[in-house]
Amino acid sequence: MTGMTRWLLLGAAILTEVAASLSLKASLTQPAFLAVVLVGYLAAFACLTLTLRLGMPLGVAYGVWAAAGVALTALLSTLLFAEPLTPLMIGGILLVIVGVLCVELGSRRSHVSAPVEEEA
Repeated sequence: MTGMTRWLLLGAAILTEVAASLSLKASLTQPAFLAVVLVGYLAAFACLTLTLRLGMPLGVAYGVWAAAGVALTALLSTLLFAEPLTPLMIGGILLVIVGVLCVELGSRRSHVSAPVEEEA
């Protein structure tokens, strides 16, 4: 259950960070969104902290959090704020996702091949 909980908390960290980032843009014209920015970033870091406490490696957690945040924020800002999403930007997002996937797969492989320490 801990493995699933880690990923659910990481998903919550991603969603709250994206909501906070989008609200930051919205707050430029509607200052009330600053409250969402504050709560969203606090919630994102709290969820990320809990994810790490449950044992997810930092490189994996931060990589997935950052990559998913970049991708979702770029896609949603296109829909919500009519910001451009060029083919070059899409390519960059895909490269970030592939890079994070490599970090995740490398992390799994290191756990499988890591020697088990004996207790004294």
